[in-house]
Amino acid sequence: MNPSESQQNLLANEARAPSVQSLNPPSDYSLGPVEKHFLLSAERGDCATVKRLLEENKDHPEILNINCVDPLNRSALIAAIENENVELIRLLLDLGIQVKDALLHAIKEEYVEAVEILLEWEEKIHEPGQPYSWEAVDRSSSNFTPDITPLILAAHKNNYEILKILLDRGATLPTPHDARCGCDECVTSSEQDSLRHSQARINAYRALTSPSLIALSSRDPLLTAFELSWELRRLSHMEQEFRFEYNEMREQTQNFATALLDHARTSLELEVMLNYNPHGENWEPGERQTLDRLKLAIKYKQKQFVAHPNVQQLLAAIWYDGLPGFRRKSMIGQFIEIGKLGAMFPVYSTIYMLSPTSPMGLFMKKPFVKFICHSSSYAFFLMLLGMASQRIEYLVIELFGNAWMHEILAGWKRRERGCIPGFVESGVIIYVISLVIGEMRSLWSDGLLEYISDLWNIVDFVQNMFYVIWLMLRVTAWIVVQREYWNGLDPWYPRDQWHAFDPMLLSEGAFAAGMIFSFLKLVHIFSVNPHLGPLQISLGRMIIDIIKFFFIYTLVLFAFGCGMNQLMWYYADLEKQKCYHMKDFPDLPDFDNQEKACSIWRRFANLFETSQSLFWASFGMVDLMSFDLTGIKSFTRFWALLMFGSYSVINVIVLLNMLIAMMSNSYQIISERADTEWKFARSHLWMSYFEDGDTVPPPFNMVPTGKTFSRIIKCGKTGRQTRSLIKKSREKALARHDTVMRLLIRRYVTAEQRKRDEFGITEDDVMEIRQDISTLRYELIDILRQNGMRTPTLDKQDAALSGKKGRVMERRLQKDFQIGIVEGIVNAVIQSEKEPKDVFSQIAKAIGRKSSGSKKKDWNAMVRKNTFVKDPIGSTTEATMKQTRRSIRRHLQTQNSDLASLDPNRLVDYNPNLLEVSPTTRIAYAKFMIGRARPVPEQKEEGEIINICSNKVEAS
Repeated sequence: MNPSESQQNLLANEARAPSVQSLNPPSDYSLGPVEKHFLLSAERGDCATVKRLLEENKDHPEILNINCVDPLNRSALIAAIENENVELIRLLLDLGIQVKDALLHAIKEEYVEAVEILLEWEEKIHEPGQPYSWEAVDRSSSNFTPDITPLILAAHKNNYEILKILLDRGATLPTPHDARCGCDECVTSSEQDSLRHSQARINAYRALTSPSLIALSSRDPLLTAFELSWELRRLSHMEQEFRFEYNEMREQTQNFATALLDHARTSLELEVMLNYNPHGENWEPGERQTLDRLKLAIKYKQKQFVAHPNVQQLLAAIWYDGLPGFRRKSMIGQFIEIGKLGAMFPVYSTIYMLSPTSPMGLFMKKPFVKFICHSSSYAFFLMLLGMASQRIEYLVIELFGNAWMHEILAGWKRRERGCIPGFVESGVIIYVISLVIGEMRSLWSDGLLEYISDLWNIVDFVQNMFYVIWLMLRVTAWIVVQREYWNGLDPWYPRDQWHAFDPMLLSEGAFAAGMIFSFLKLVHIFSVNPHLGPLQISLGRMIIDIIKFFFIYTLVLFAFGCGMNQLMWYYADLEKQKCYHMKDFPDLPDFDNQEKACSIWRRFANLFETSQSLFWASFGMVDLMSFDLTGIKSFTRFWALLMFGSYSVINVIVLLNMLIAMMSNSYQIISERADTEWKFARSHLWMSYFEDGDTVPPPFNMVPTGKTFSRIIKCGKTGRQTRSLIKKSREKALARHDTVMRLLIRRYVTAEQRKRDEFGITEDDVMEIRQDISTLRYELIDILRQNGMRTPTLDKQDAALSGKKGRVMERRLQKDFQIGIVEGIVNAVIQSEKEPKDVFSQIAKAIGRKSSGSKKKDWNAMVRKNTFVKDPIGSTTEATMKQTRRSIRRHLQTQNSDLASLDPNRLVDYNPNLLEVSPTTRIAYAKFMIGRARPVPEQKEEGEIINICSNKVEAS
């Protein structure tokens, strides 16, 4: 199809009015006595009686319709399926009962034998191009939506055996389209019925997430579960209306992936599961573990999978490799061991740079040793930052320096503007350069998307940006000072005379911000500790809550800031004039004489200052004296105080308490699953040290190692495997992985089936025994009767169904229970055609009717007049009359062919009394009877009706 044709089709679809599906009301069908006997016999499992009734009434469908249903829309076939009566199912199929959606009911009841029988029957009677039996059912009365297929329903029930039968027969599952799909099928379906379109996608995904379906149809169940979980997470954010359903399905897939780990019995099976990568390097047992599948689990946030004890045991074994017995030492012994490793990190780093393959160099590559060395290096960096913040050079010289050192210190202080970095700051600069190099390597190796997916990488990026800005501004300040010096100016003047945006001041601000981020990075390292790790997770969640809260808080702050600034700006300007009143020094404030004016004029000077004042007012830093401005009027002060009080109530009582509630809720959520969250965060940190690169910590990573030189020398001489060897290796890895997964799936399915079989006796088991006993009873009676023996005659009580459910079903059949509204209540209230057509509208009209005169109304009389007589339980006579109406309506429906034809000759066959009247009167009588709802039991009334119709015709 060319683009023009496709565009025309889309335009045609848009121009076409959306189709409105017809709503068919449920039929109010009344069962006859033979049909009631038939359904009760089917419920009892009395095959002989069912067969006898069908044979006796074979030519009388108006007496016994084999497809009749009970008040709950259950046919005899569905009753046989629910009672698991195979003989009755076969009998009803042989006698020609309509299958309809019986296959779906059998799958719902998880009755495997019935499913096999109905599948064979469906294959036998189905004609190509025609809908299947369950597709041709009237959807208004069906128990299943149109998108439900046998495979989807079996997947919903998670029945492994039925799924295996359907998949072996070649049943397929439709792949759900993307939520944003714009194909013609999705657009048309969404326009016709958007709710049905969304529910069809939910049902398809609910089937796809079935553990039994994944186990049967996927060669790599773990990968399938991970990808499905991630897709459902995306859909839960896109379709907020069905978030609960998508999250429930996502949890089901995560539980399935985690359950597979329970059945790993050896370390080899676990390693094969976690190291398999169909597209990357192949892992062989005994090699360094790549853990590609575990990395994928961390990427897809499979927290339960990663926190599983089997996975954690494997990770702990890799983490503490090279330190045997470390975990068995006491806490003091572990601290001593960690202290020795941390103090030796320069030695380990130097040895690794010179000889990476030496025993000490290989020891440096162990994950735990690498972590201790990196942590020690970072602790040394933080020590340098602390020394720089306290100006350690100045303190040392002031405490321990001699006279000429004090002179040097005085020169440093005098030439502070644009000075070169000191000894400590030089060490910080070296560390900053090495940290930036390390982040650039990480960004290059991981890629941009993978890099920004970790929030701690974003923290490192912001930290390094502040340090780079600090260095650039320090260089700018030195250039500015040198330029002023070469121009003959004195650039070294006191700090209080510097410009507000001097590059030196800006650099100090950037350095202070970078220092804060550097110390906060310690929180990430604390995730290794089992006590501080959960607190770190809670802190991260609370920061997210604070960010969400500040969106609302900023809106409130901006709103009140605009209002109060518009109200107070003039009087704040008067206070500013009082503060800066000195003519000789117009830019200097007069704090000596106008201290109050110089303190409060900034409170409401502009929008920025007003917003700051309101922010600090949340912490009690602004008092009511700030509203006593020069020249302020009483109304303005009152209105400003009223606005300030309203802001305080909204901010302190409402917003701050809401923030506390949000943070408490987040902490409660984390505390409930603290172990899982902490293990997932710790595993993420551990995995970063399992990689082969980044062995030496900063600042040693700036120096090329012997490994780097060896790579340069071997450039072009790499001993890569040939394609044939890579293919053979991948085939071997695939066969090993498939073997392990088949074992795990077999154990998983066996365990699930054992769980289903381990529960005790249930109500279904008791009902099955009752059904077998009842069937045997009636079969024996039928056999004895056929052999000429005397058999007992069962009365109604003896033939009653056993059990509570059976008695309820029998009562519903005998009492003509119907699901629908009760006729007659509305007619008891409505008085004429012009009045409302329901009780509530009538009452509302009576109450809301406007007065037409000035005369006082008697409300008691009006209520008595517009209220029908109370009858909470009704009467037997009324129930009998309604049942008679339904029976006559059914009688009219069976003979409506003669009435609906409006043929005068056929109407005489319907009622011989019409022979005495004219054909026009017969047609009028037929139209009257078709629309008639009341019964006509006596012949006398029919004669009266005919006379009335004749009179109407003559009058017209």
